[in-house]
Amino acid sequence: MQLFFIGRTVGTVYPSLINEYVQRLAHYVPIQVEEIPDLKNTKNLTQEQQKEREADQVLERLQPGDVLVLLDERGREMTSREFSQWIEQKMLTTSRRLVLLIGGPYGFSPRIYEAASQKISLSKMTFSHQMVRLFLVEQLYRAFTILRGEPYHHD
Repeated sequence: MQLFFIGRTVGTVYPSLINEYVQRLAHYVPIQVEEIPDLKNTKNLTQEQQKEREADQVLERLQPGDVLVLLDERGREMTSREFSQWIEQKMLTTSRRLVLLIGGPYGFSPRIYEAASQKISLSKMTFSHQMVRLFLVEQLYRAFTILRGEPYHHD
């Protein structure tokens, strides 16, 4: 499993918490987190130009056969149990990497939407990209504990 985050995770609190959940996840599944560097000199770029440049960076990192899933506000919402079933199904049917992508501040370019097989949403609410990163790794950890019948999740 591969997580792509556009931009750096800032501060000390979020990187530490994200790393804690990634380490926990490593007990269940091989996982890698890649922070795609922030664009430089964006002052003279439109939002669309920034999204296109971010798309270039994402697409050059994808490998043939990767299954790209976007975290998008218009994506499918699920309960934690539904998400665990979705993860299980993806892990069973995906022969290459499952790549979950959290985009930049302006969302995704049309090329990224075309490359993606699905969109999922963590909430209808808007959260900072830092929080979404943390929420994603926590929900992934929760999903694997649900699948293993471990006591982390309570209905």
